[in-house]
Amino acid sequence: MRSKITGVGSHIPDVVRKNEEFMNHKFLNNDGSSFGSDNTTIIEKFVAITGIEERRYMNDNLVTSDIATFAAIKAIEDSKVDPETLDYIIVAHNYGDITANGGSSDMVPSLATRVKSKLGIKNACCVAYDVLFGCPGWVLGLTQADSFIKSGLAQKVLVVGAEALSRVVDPHDRDSMIYSDGAGAVVVEPSDNESGILGQATCSYTEDEAFFIFNEISYNKEIEDKTKYIKMYGRRIYNFALSRVPEGMKKAMDQAGVDIKELKKIFIHQANEKMDEAIVERFYKLYGMDVPKDIMPMIIHNLGNSSVATVPTVMDMVVHNKLENHKVEKGDIVMFASVGAGMNINAIVYRY
Repeated sequence: MRSKITGVGSHIPDVVRKNEEFMNHKFLNNDGSSFGSDNTTIIEKFVAITGIEERRYMNDNLVTSDIATFAAIKAIEDSKVDPETLDYIIVAHNYGDITANGGSSDMVPSLATRVKSKLGIKNACCVAYDVLFGCPGWVLGLTQADSFIKSGLAQKVLVVGAEALSRVVDPHDRDSMIYSDGAGAVVVEPSDNESGILGQATCSYTEDEAFFIFNEISYNKEIEDKTKYIKMYGRRIYNFALSRVPEGMKKAMDQAGVDIKELKKIFIHQANEKMDEAIVERFYKLYGMDVPKDIMPMIIHNLGNSSVATVPTVMDMVVHNKLENHKVEKGDIVMFASVGAGMNINAIVYRY
């Protein structure tokens, strides 16, 4: 038995933050010292590496579980399932609900519990739980949904990825320009034909890599701020991703038993355009091939890095014809792939 996606939806927040809005930020090194470059130069280099020109933040009156619910509603409507018949609700995130005015992360009850409540689902046998797995969390949730269905434990599973990284960034860290907010969701059911999940691979690297992404106080040592913000060792992550992600993608492809030439699209987690391009190039080199044209739809330029939301969001945009030069048709082979805190990587091969 296979499991397939029968509905997909996403929520792209309303607030647009362009790069020029960071011109007055005081960017610092991790020891609190000045960069020695003006913000124009910093931003120009940032765009050249990441490809990000603007990002989306959610409205101040919303929290992560709200936008997770918005995406879930769209996926449920797209699938035409009765939400009362859902067996599981899996919500991937990393920082819980945080209000716009700051404060601690709120994760109890789980965001999945909150989404179920906001959907108005009364069925007590609809089990709601969260996945904390870094940026690959949504892909892992999809893998878990597939396992539930294959084992006969479920017939309908809602998998949501939602994050509000704008609430956990240090304004004095230039990496803060990478992060954004968003949500994406799918409904998964048993497949009655050849479509569905064909293969997958997941790995966690926790030796030297465990703390490549971490939480720490602001780089500005002159302010009394004990809040901990998202931080990362960008160069280490870049090198790790180029080494490990192509291997994971190939492992999933080999498990699926599909010829690489059949692959039509790669829906990849998007944190850095240059990194994603290099990952895909190395993946195809493992097969002695060049990268096909238009294989990797990119949304990072306008939406930034919304962590667990990026993969389902780009899928939603392609499936619903919202991205120029990108579409999928029945029978097409696509891949989901992600890398993030842990360090974790995963990939899924899917026949649409």
